Amino acid sequence: MKILRTPDAQFENLFGYDFLPNFITVTAADGTPLRMHYLDEGPRDGEPILCLHGQPSWSYLYRKMIPLLTAAGYRVLAPDLIGFGKSDKPGAMDDYSYSGHVAWLDDWLTQMDLTGLTLVCQDWGGLIGLRVAAGQINRFSRIVAGNTGLPGTAMLTDEMSAFMGQMFAAVPVPNADMVREAFQSGGPGAFLYWVKYASESPDFSVRDVFNLLSGISDERVLDGYVAPFPDDTYIAGARKFPALVPLLPQHKDERLANDRAWSVLEAFKGRTLIAFSDGDPVTKGGDAIFKARIPGADCVTIKDAGHFLQEDAPEAFSNAIIDFMKKA
Repeated sequence: MKILRTPDAQFENLFGYDFLPNFITVTAADGTPLRMHYLDEGPRDGEPILCLHGQPSWSYLYRKMIPLLTAAGYRVLAPDLIGFGKSDKPGAMDDYSYSGHVAWLDDWLTQMDLTGLTLVCQDWGGLIGLRVAAGQINRFSRIVAGNTGLPGTAMLTDEMSAFMGQMFAAVPVPNADMVREAFQSGGPGAFLYWVKYASESPDFSVRDVFNLLSGISDERVLDGYVAPFPDDTYIAGARKFPALVPLLPQHKDERLANDRAWSVLEAFKGRTLIAFSDGDPVTKGGDAIFKARIPGADCVTIKDAGHFLQEDAPEAFSNAIIDFMKKA
């Protein structure tokens, strides 16, 4: 496994990101050591909040929320998933798997030995984080799910997965504009355009992803999001993520693993907050699955926010989390 490490110079003077780095070494299945970066802000005796990012962001996504949460007295931990941010980046797309990401984060959590956690997860932060939480559920007191999912066999039967496989074979390799049109159409195969764009398009870029899924116009902010990727050799993890969503027939084992996680989450004795935004083309309607499977959960809609609700509505999302945590 060839490992890339983004030069420190890429992260100098990033707009709005003035946090001290922390590192832990996790181990890949083949024994390769991987340096994993995380933020650890706020009082050490504060209740810990674990904030997980998704595709293709990093802990920079939480830069606006961290000061709000720490000011409320909480300790905030925000790791960069392997392949992202200041964490090491395996250089080949085949180095990444869904279960591999789960194992890397599970290793990090075990070494950190945290308890009383509130999980805040968005996008792939949920697909990975909810699996990890289910495997170490006694470490968690609360779960906050925003713009995320956990596809299992109830959501995707074998027949549906086979149909998705047939559709995927017919999807052309799109550019970013074609992906935008697919999402806007709301068709059942829209996400497959996203998968093929990320994994196969020669024009794929992290900056274009943010142009596609966010309203960010400040180039300083976009520069912050793309800082971990000085050139295309660093983006294998970002390219691979969409293809790891367990939609297709070859992903059956991951859907079954998610079923096992759901059985734990449905029996979770802690509290859950479902906090989806009102303008996410990727996970629109996904909150209904959480509401159906965790009927006792608190629910809130984050207004005027897209896929990256931490970027679009940091105060509203932070306040929802704080209010949720303060409730008896």
